[in-house]
Amino acid sequence: MKLKIAICDDDGNQRDYLGEILSAWAGRMGHLAEIRKYAGPKAFLFDYGEERDFDILLLDVEMPEMSGVELAKRVRQENRALQIVFITGYYEYFSDGFDVSALHYLLKPVDGEKLCPVLDRAADNLAGRQRCVLVADRDGSVKLPLADIVYIEAENVHIAVHTLQDVYRMRMALGKFSEQLDETFFKVHRSFVVNLNHIRKISRLDITVTGGGLIPMSRGMYGKVYAALARYL
Repeated sequence: MKLKIAICDDDGNQRDYLGEILSAWAGRMGHLAEIRKYAGPKAFLFDYGEERDFDILLLDVEMPEMSGVELAKRVRQENRALQIVFITGYYEYFSDGFDVSALHYLLKPVDGEKLCPVLDRAADNLAGRQRCVLVADRDGSVKLPLADIVYIEAENVHIAVHTLQDVYRMRMALGKFSEQLDETFFKVHRSFVVNLNHIRKISRLDITVTGGGLIPMSRGMYGKVYAALARYL
């Protein structure tokens, strides 16, 4: 797979160290990787604004001109596909991952044996992003990428497939449709299946998804959903 990977960290030694791990991983896995290193968010945003085709971003959380979390929020306003891996020295930043759908957090000093499986998952996600399902439309059927689905809702004998732009309704059981989905989707209620990528906040009673929608959660599901998010992140 051809991958474009960015490292954004104000520590030059850290950039070089991560670059070495990335190069070795890409060579071992047979990926053609273009690796770019940035000393700060502004330098990355300058290139990103021109090219917008990065696949993976290794991002330091604490940087002087702008935090990594703030940078990730800017990118996420328009890009849901970029695989973001936060690098931090502090546990307290972990909760910020919900807001920006971070793939993973790694604590400094970064262990290559822990980073490589995360990179494997990032590559799998990028390959899987092209997976699609057919949904009904007014004019026939639409090929819809799984990554674009926020959640699916059962409506009697129909289901409603919600994306950020549209809602597609079709006559099918929720369970039958769910057979076409992958591990990024989780059934949180008898009538709702949610894309873990689009969860922004969870409480004991409901889930906030991208766009601000509230999804009810069945009693006793909080721990299971939290565990699913922890495994996925």
